[in-house]
Amino acid sequence: MGGIEPANAVCRLDRDGTLTIVLGTVDMSGTNTAFGQIAAEAFGLPVESIRVVNPDSESAPYAGSSGGSKITYTVGAAVEKAARDAREQLFRIAADHLEASVADLELVDRKIRVRGVPDRGVEVAALAKLSMQFGAKYEPVLGRGASATVQRAPAFAAHLAEVEVDTDTGRTRVLSHLVVQDVGRAINPAAIEGQIQGAVAQGVGWALFEKMAYDEAGQLLSATFMDYALPQSDQVPLVDTILVEVPSELGPYGAKGVGEPPVIAAPAAIANAIRDATGARLTELPITGEALRRALAS
Repeated sequence: MGGIEPANAVCRLDRDGTLTIVLGTVDMSGTNTAFGQIAAEAFGLPVESIRVVNPDSESAPYAGSSGGSKITYTVGAAVEKAARDAREQLFRIAADHLEASVADLELVDRKIRVRGVPDRGVEVAALAKLSMQFGAKYEPVLGRGASATVQRAPAFAAHLAEVEVDTDTGRTRVLSHLVVQDVGRAINPAAIEGQIQGAVAQGVGWALFEKMAYDEAGQLLSATFMDYALPQSDQVPLVDTILVEVPSELGPYGAKGVGEPPVIAAPAAIANAIRDATGARLTELPITGEALRRALAS
């Protein structure tokens, strides 16, 4: 279903003409890159002119929790609004400076100019300085944005796993894995693919390795990473991804949450592949070699 939580964002235009986004989020799985792309599109600057900072909670705008399936959907919407607010403020300064109507202006190549008159314009950096120098008559540009949507944007995914099973030992190896997922709008396709690949690796752990094991006296046997089994690099398959884009109504540029569907469906697909390969239907995770041998013997 994806997460929903109110969020704020601030976009500040700096003296050199760059835009700084101030957020109360954690840069998890490259979300700062996506926020920079959203702000660049909404404001009209190249992404190289966007900087994202994440101060502590004492000085950052409220952004809620940083978690999968919600951070881009909720905070990204606030970033888009803040960037548009900052753009409107800058255009009002430019309109006064150029003695033109806001409606007649355009932002091209870091320069606001009168539409149809390319030579009549002023650099964004120059306008920023007009609002940040001693005796300036313009207020500094500080865009504000917020979101408080209560409408979710459900994500959908289909997984296909191919496994190899040693029926003598019960050892299972995932050979390949395909994920087809609706991401709403792929703002940063490379980051989304990386997130899906990492989630499948986690799903392989859930499916085949990870377990909180206890002895008969209730003593935890897997309390450290020396004992708790995690998939190693050679136990994680190559993961192919197909991104489907069905834009959401409220996400920034149609984006949806991505983080949870790639991991939740992976163990089920692996269990179904084991059933197809061996005929054994196991309904508890992890599907260890011992558990599979017992199932095959029964």
